[in-house]
Amino acid sequence: MYEEPIRRGLKLRCARCGEGKLFRAYLKFNDECPACGQDFTVADTADGPAFFVGFLVMILFAPFYFILPMLPLPLPLMIGAWVLLLSMMIGLALFLLPPFKAVLFNLQVRNRAEEARWESTGKHGTPPKHWKH
Repeated sequence: MYEEPIRRGLKLRCARCGEGKLFRAYLKFNDECPACGQDFTVADTADGPAFFVGFLVMILFAPFYFILPMLPLPLPLMIGAWVLLLSMMIGLALFLLPPFKAVLFNLQVRNRAEEARWESTGKHGTPPKHWKH
């Protein structure tokens, strides 16, 4: 069930048809799919992709941030190692953001995800006590 939106998201393609490109620029969605006309304004990934990418990059690079200061390197090599490490970390994060954003967006579109609303509380329960409209 979830394979198609994930696979299409990794290819940066539309969740519905798998043909149209999701992005018109780096992390900027098209308004609609150029192939099938799917409305791309129906979902919003917010900062979810940034959280997941940041968490993954942190896990991958954290050991180096503990090991690097303990290495007996001369100052110029130590500075070079830090610059290289930071460059790799930023590069990986920037590389991973579009596919993560595309996958989360495609999952939202496929599952018709939307923001929670209190106007439907009659079907899903009652609002909390002291709730003010």
